[in-house]
Amino acid sequence: MAELTHFDVASIDEMDPSIADGYRVIYDREVPFELRLHEANAPQQVGTLEAVKAKVLVLGDEHSLQSIRVELSSEADLFFHYMHVIDEAGFLAIQEQQKLMVEFADYPNVLIRMLNNCIKEPHSHLAVFVMKQDVDARLDFIQNMEYKFVELMSCHFIRSPEEIVQHQITFRYNAVKTRLNMMQGRLEDVNNLVKLKNPSLLLQLQKSTTSWGGR
Repeated sequence: MAELTHFDVASIDEMDPSIADGYRVIYDREVPFELRLHEANAPQQVGTLEAVKAKVLVLGDEHSLQSIRVELSSEADLFFHYMHVIDEAGFLAIQEQQKLMVEFADYPNVLIRMLNNCIKEPHSHLAVFVMKQDVDARLDFIQNMEYKFVELMSCHFIRSPEEIVQHQITFRYNAVKTRLNMMQGRLEDVNNLVKLKNPSLLLQLQKSTTSWGGR
């Protein structure tokens, strides 16, 4: 039996550089985003709809929350990586500016609820990500009220430094490679078992695989 078959899948996640500094992941899903490029002195244009992986992380527990970080990445573009990092002092400024009716401790749950709404009700709840030509970007959560669009909340993002992007790409590459090795090891185990118990069935399976591969 291949050694990697026994590899604990959870240990792959433990290699995630996002949690290397003490943060823990509380949300990790693909969310439909409208991606827009903002150019100075140019009219705002409709963006492209893409699936963006949104990861919400927290530092500290619910009774002593120290910091919140939201990471955005994309399977379509490995070099797409943005972060929104905020502590309580930074949140208070946003709370006053945007007239938010939630406290810092509730902010992660509010973010998660809005992201989930964009997944469940994409026609009425929109996530618009506006990227500027520099490192800055903005995520607007917008609700379509039929007669008008209402901006619910806005979050400031920055493009991640090249070093962080490289660490993330390395992690994703190694994670995929490890899972592939695990599946190949598992396939080898199944082949050996079927070969032992029913060799003719194995031949049928191999022929079937070859015929599918030739299509």
